Amino acid sequence: MSRPEDRALSRRQVLALLGATAGAAASLAGADARAAAGELRIGYQKSSVNLMVTRERRLLESRLPGTGLKWVEFPAGPHILEALAVGSLDFGFTGDTPPVFAQAAGKDIWYVGLEPPKPANSAILVPAKSSLRALSDLKGKRVAFQRGSSAHYLVVRALDKAGLQWSDITPLYLTPSDARAAFEKGAVDAWGIWDPYYAAAEIDGSARVLSTGVGLSSNNSFYLASKALTRQPAVLKALFDSVSEADAWTKANLPATARFLSEATGVPLAGTIRFLARRTAGPVTPLKPADIADQQRVADAFSRLGLIPKPLKVADVVWKT
Repeated sequence: MSRPEDRALSRRQVLALLGATAGAAASLAGADARAAAGELRIGYQKSSVNLMVTRERRLLESRLPGTGLKWVEFPAGPHILEALAVGSLDFGFTGDTPPVFAQAAGKDIWYVGLEPPKPANSAILVPAKSSLRALSDLKGKRVAFQRGSSAHYLVVRALDKAGLQWSDITPLYLTPSDARAAFEKGAVDAWGIWDPYYAAAEIDGSARVLSTGVGLSSNNSFYLASKALTRQPAVLKALFDSVSEADAWTKANLPATARFLSEATGVPLAGTIRFLARRTAGPVTPLKPADIADQQRVADAFSRLGLIPKPLKVADVVWKT
């Protein structure tokens, strides 16, 4: 026989569940209403070359006439996915790790496309005069990176390759700008980072590459969308056609793209040129089984280390075309 307090607890649980369900439904309904009204909110970061070129060259306007476009810049992928999850964005661009952390936290995000792998566009940097020469030298060192970013996975893979444990380093979770400041002050021993921040630190002479992502991580770049946007395949096609056109234009016009991006991001022109020169070009495509398997390896690595609360299945949040 249940006690009064048990029945009260049950009622509270039911009310909480109903409230959460109603909140989620309201959020989804709001996203659908914005879509119906012709508003599209896009999140990007300094590494989002194709989105930035799409915006600059107005490649979406002709494909989505009458749609209001709102472009929002973020410092890194985790911030983009947080905005996507709470209904502040419809579409965004991130590296491989942010979606894993978002899915593990129960965020409502969907993989809808990806760019070709870019392993050369990420690196673990050390000060130019550092005594560190091999990945195994990271033992006992302070390593800075953005938590939940592609650099986080790069550091995980680097330790694996060196035969080190996660507990062998002191991780310092810093945004790219804060990590750069700490790196230059000598407050950290190494820095996991991606382009164009990587190129900017490299060309000013303050950093030396301990290892790039080659042989460690595919450094995949994903496009993610809200649940509401996955119901609009024509809009997604317009987005993918636009960013693929932007990618082709960038490849054919590297000097002009470098000048534009340098002005837009504040990264010196020499660093932007280097970033673009080692960037893999290619159209945006839906995720294939091999891509999902590669991303599952990222998720499994964080699960094994206990850095996400539970194992997850990446395929569960991949949009089916």
